[in-house]
Amino acid sequence: MSIFNYRQRNNIILISIVVLGCLLLYSLSSLFSAILGAIVLFTIFRPGYLYLTEKRNWSRSLAALLFIFVSLIVIVIPFLSLSFMVIGKIASIRDDPFFIDQLVLKANAFAGSTFNQPHLVNDFLQKVSTYATELFPSIISGAASILLTLLILYFLLYFMLTQIYEFEAGLLKYAPFREQHALKFAVALRNATYSNVLGQGIISVVQGLLLANGFWIVGIPDALFWGIIGAFISFLPVVGAPTLSIPAGIYLIMLGHNWKGIGIMAYGLLFIGNVDNVLRMIINKRIGNTHPIISIIGVFIGLPLFGILGLVFGPVLLSYFLLLVEIYETNRLAADRLDRIKTGNDL
Repeated sequence: MSIFNYRQRNNIILISIVVLGCLLLYSLSSLFSAILGAIVLFTIFRPGYLYLTEKRNWSRSLAALLFIFVSLIVIVIPFLSLSFMVIGKIASIRDDPFFIDQLVLKANAFAGSTFNQPHLVNDFLQKVSTYATELFPSIISGAASILLTLLILYFLLYFMLTQIYEFEAGLLKYAPFREQHALKFAVALRNATYSNVLGQGIISVVQGLLLANGFWIVGIPDALFWGIIGAFISFLPVVGAPTLSIPAGIYLIMLGHNWKGIGIMAYGLLFIGNVDNVLRMIINKRIGNTHPIISIIGVFIGLPLFGILGLVFGPVLLSYFLLLVEIYETNRLAADRLDRIKTGNDL
């Protein structure tokens, strides 16, 4: 006869599941960005996929491949292009350092006379250089890792879409909360994803275009490049694209173009900044509201984990975590209420 009863055996099995699950999660930690990316893309593309397969009678495989291709064009290629542009800009500065040296000397003189900090620009550039090196890793050294992440991401996304009903049924079956709470979580997850990815993406593109247009008008070199940089910086809720107008204005003032410098700073801080606020109100009303604190903390969480992709994944991951905490609290309150009812009936 076994020395363990049914409950003890079940507890041993549960401990084994937890230990093996932790081991598997640790083994897959390097692929976490691919898994999270697949979930984000699945959430975004799900309505369009169902429309094509159910309303237009497309084959599941063809519809899935279409959305994979769209994501490559809209998401992956811009990130890779940005990395190449940054690397190219760094190379051009290295090949022609005279202009930069003269600019830094003027900036140091301006900072010394205005703020009594003659080495302010050198210290700032050193910090920015270190941060940019970490944020935009070398394409060559990271090519294998990037390729593997993309392959796994699209492998997961393909089967999530082509087996969408089986995938969602499995999520409902193994979800650690009741079905009505699972459906509520799915809606909240969709809104959080749309707000953090689609909503912020729209804001970033608009800010980048406005910034590039303003730089081009006042004669800032490489206006398109700085507009693209501004679009990515717009994912930072405190910094944002408008702040790039400040060093641009200082640059023009140091060259003697005082009115242009003042104008570009006013254009960035007042006009682009207010456009940002209006767009956020519209998107929060139409799509979903993500508190700025979540965006700020999410960015600091995401950058060390995912690099530049952390600008998107960090706030999304934090939103998912807070949604799970909310569902847990709802379940706990429901369980406490049920216990009180049972206790009252027993009495």
